[in-house]
Amino acid sequence: MSELAVRKLLVDLTTPFDTRWCGGDAFKSAFFNALSMSFPVGEQFFIDSVREGAKQMDEATRAKFAAEVQGFIGQEATHRRIHALFNGHLELQGFDNKIAVRSANRIKANAHQNVRQQLAATAATEHFTDIFADWLLGHSEIFEGTEPRLKTMWQWHAAEEAEHRCTAFDVYKALGGNEQWRIRIFHYVTYTFLTDVMLQTMHNLWRDGSLFKISTWKSGYQLLLGKDGLLSSNYGHWKAYKKASFHPAQQSDKLSQEWLQNNSSAYSLVGRSS
Repeated sequence: MSELAVRKLLVDLTTPFDTRWCGGDAFKSAFFNALSMSFPVGEQFFIDSVREGAKQMDEATRAKFAAEVQGFIGQEATHRRIHALFNGHLELQGFDNKIAVRSANRIKANAHQNVRQQLAATAATEHFTDIFADWLLGHSEIFEGTEPRLKTMWQWHAAEEAEHRCTAFDVYKALGGNEQWRIRIFHYVTYTFLTDVMLQTMHNLWRDGSLFKISTWKSGYQLLLGKDGLLSSNYGHWKAYKKASFHPAQQSDKLSQEWLQNNSSAYSLVGRSS
């Protein structure tokens, strides 16, 4: 089991930022905003799933996972709080958070499901965030022209997502989660996650007044589907999850560890003197 550090991000999120905060680019800003809008509800679901999963372990197994589960919950709770602050500015800018409502309704509708199914959904979503995190850390040019505090926020979140990429998956396996349901729920999460994010992105672009501009979709194509784009370059990583031999630790966390080591001034360790 791994020990996950809980960090306090040392950036100012009280000061407002521009509507097109991501280098003045309408699509990038709308897309990242959509992701952020999904995080508070999603992070709480991840916390609840892993916490309940740990409760259902036998005492010996629970003890082995205790430190990692505590760190996972601490990291996700911090992400939830930071993005709630970020989203507060979006609300003041007039953006309507529809993705959070859809997600909350879906979680409520599936609350009766076995905790293993909830963990499978968490593990699947964590795989998406890990893919996104590694890609983001490897493409810092995405944030060219962005305020340093906002660039730091997104890269810090990405680094921690890669760091705790194994937790939900391992808890699922420890509870006897099977391969059939793992893959079935992965397909379901693929559809709902991508659909929700793109619908919210388009809603954000509508509010921004840039939904029907050619320049908007040129940027969107380049970001997602262009050479080395977020989606086009990561099909192999997406497909890897469906292998029976897959484990999240097979995905490299080199960029995550490098960022955390090189940017220690951006955060403090919670509960530690240094």
